[in-house]
Amino acid sequence: MTPAPASRPARQRLLDAAGRLFYESGIAATGVDAILGRAGVSPATMYAHFAGKDGLVAAYLQQRHEEWRQTWDEVLAERHDPGDRLLSLFDAVARYRERGGNQRGCGFLAAATELPPGHPGQQWLDADSQLLTDRLRDLADQAGARDPGDLAATLLLLYDGALSRFARAATTPELPGDDPLVRARRLAGEQVRSALASPHPG
Repeated sequence: MTPAPASRPARQRLLDAAGRLFYESGIAATGVDAILGRAGVSPATMYAHFAGKDGLVAAYLQQRHEEWRQTWDEVLAERHDPGDRLLSLFDAVARYRERGGNQRGCGFLAAATELPPGHPGQQWLDADSQLLTDRLRDLADQAGARDPGDLAATLLLLYDGALSRFARAATTPELPGDDPLVRARRLAGEQVRSALASPHPG
């Protein structure tokens, strides 16, 4: 395992190392020593920046949330058609994956299975869920969907399913079928067209 370049600030090296290891191996399975070795820093340096492993986990999820939100913001700013704006979620996932963010499934979904209630990282899992549900519902409402809440829930289900399939494909590459994100976007497009076929009752 190659240590992070020493030219970058120690805090960022720790975040980068932790992010890679947490995402690839899981939070519980990743020990502090492995993070320190990859980041090339001492325990004292880590504790100067983070309140132990739990604090590092929270900072990792915060950084991931901010990077994901920025990516979605970028894609959404490029879309003007109401239906395309709803589907921007899937296009943003594709762009985020190209940047290395979601090669093995959703980091938030994976973390949600590992973090106990009250963990400091839980706030960023909640922030991710809130962003998804609120933004999709707002976009559905702006587009004139008959039932914005139902359409948002359906798109979120397809999104979660595509990311879960990424995780399975990472360990079972022989699974048949096309890219799960492509399939999810296609199905989402059908749902959007159906939901926008009639004017919003309001």
